Amino acid sequence: MHKIVFIHLLNDFSGSPKVLSQVINKANLLGIETHLYTCKGGEGFLDQVGVKRFYFPYRHFNNKFLTLLSFFTSQLALFLKLLKYRKDSDVVFYINTMLPFGGLLAGKLTGKRVVCHVHETSLKPLFFKKFLRSIIKISATKVIFVSKYLKLVEGFKGVDSKVVYNGFDNDFSHALVKTKEKDNSFKVLMICSLRAYKGVFEYLHLAQKFESKCANVQFTLILNASELEVSSFFQQNILPNNVTILTKLADVTPYYQASDLLLNLSRPRECVETFGLTILEAMSYGLPVIVPPVGGPAEIVEHGVQGYLVDSGDTNCLIERINYLLVNPIEYDRLAINAVNRAKDFSLEVFNREIEGVFFD
Repeated sequence: MHKIVFIHLLNDFSGSPKVLSQVINKANLLGIETHLYTCKGGEGFLDQVGVKRFYFPYRHFNNKFLTLLSFFTSQLALFLKLLKYRKDSDVVFYINTMLPFGGLLAGKLTGKRVVCHVHETSLKPLFFKKFLRSIIKISATKVIFVSKYLKLVEGFKGVDSKVVYNGFDNDFSHALVKTKEKDNSFKVLMICSLRAYKGVFEYLHLAQKFESKCANVQFTLILNASELEVSSFFQQNILPNNVTILTKLADVTPYYQASDLLLNLSRPRECVETFGLTILEAMSYGLPVIVPPVGGPAEIVEHGVQGYLVDSGDTNCLIERINYLLVNPIEYDRLAINAVNRAKDFSLEVFNREIEGVFFD
């Protein structure tokens, strides 16, 4: 192969564009020509990669019907743009997430090898998800899943499939002194999208429980959203004084370094996490974690070893676990050391090796 055409809908600071940026970087290192098709206007991880860029129109509206119309229009435009590769025989189409079905259909029509990297399962409404799955089923040459759980629930019968765990740049020297730098404060961190099903209200409720009883516990919430979106989302809520909300950060390293615990409070009945890159990143900094007991996080974290598996709806259990870590520094240090060691299993080197195998399979 001499060229890979990468296709992704929304460039932001969430997990799927971050992983795609790593895939593109690996292709560049191998000397493969790379093209990227995405929509305009997004600021995110894909801004940081060297690639020839092409754009197709897409816009999100407050009205879901207008958004759906914009999405289908964008995929028609994408499909037509990609037809220019029909005479280029040595090209692979690499579709990131289930959403850019225009790329899948263009690849199928032009006879290209089509790789689909699936990150998600909680797509709604159900008919929309079924539609996207049907396009992948007839178009994809190979499907990559980010966890065994995701392959189990979203597998495609008869389509070549592979699990490739997400990886990250693992210079673990930053974690070696983590357990020695704690002071009297205890800082809890959560990083997620601005969606109710990600557990943002559960996080605020938890902070509220600590506000009056334990003043040394502070909460930081980093959201993949603009300040205007955050202000609108929480306009009916009184935020606890022990919560700091930050928006759209390209580099969250200082907050991993300053924190003592990472939470992921996604609601399992509404949004099952398929992997959890922020969980791994936090663990690499020596942070114990509290994560959902299902999906990808349960493949990364062993209960009582690197942290705890707790349902976000069980506020009492969350409080109990945090309080336990507050008064048991030996237990905290044990979890922190285990977290660092477990994170090493998900290195960028392993990820790159697996992705290279996909390129030349």
